Amino acid sequence: MSAVLQIPPAPSPAAVQHFAARLAFETDCSDVATDIGAGVSGWMLIDTRSQESWDQGHVPGAIHLPTREIQDHAAAVVPAGMPVVTYCWGPGCNGATRAALEFAKLGHPVKEMLGGFEYWTREGLPVETAQGTSRQAVDPLVAPRGVACAC
Repeated sequence: MSAVLQIPPAPSPAAVQHFAARLAFETDCSDVATDIGAGVSGWMLIDTRSQESWDQGHVPGAIHLPTREIQDHAAAVVPAGMPVVTYCWGPGCNGATRAALEFAKLGHPVKEMLGGFEYWTREGLPVETAQGTSRQAVDPLVAPRGVACAC
């Protein structure tokens, strides 16, 4: 018996609903970088990590608003109803999820950036610090031989 098919796949209509719903809540580093690079506006990128983490490096153009401060300070930083994309360290951290929940409670349309800052840097995307902007080499596990998945 197949380990993969031991539990049968969902019927196509259920799969369409499920995957469309996921995409309504998630985006990825590549799509965020594409919008930033093209100067697309109409949404804000929120780094939800601590001050120490922010100081180590962050996505250029991101707004720093730690999760624990969203309830008290979001209104001063993010216009009402503005769509936001949250990120934290990476896929092993649920900080971006907790931050997205806080923004949703405040009435903002919100998405999480899958992979977080970890995958942003692993993909060789620009990182900003007080010293300026830099890029690290692309991790070959993320883009074998430097070729992105282009999905």
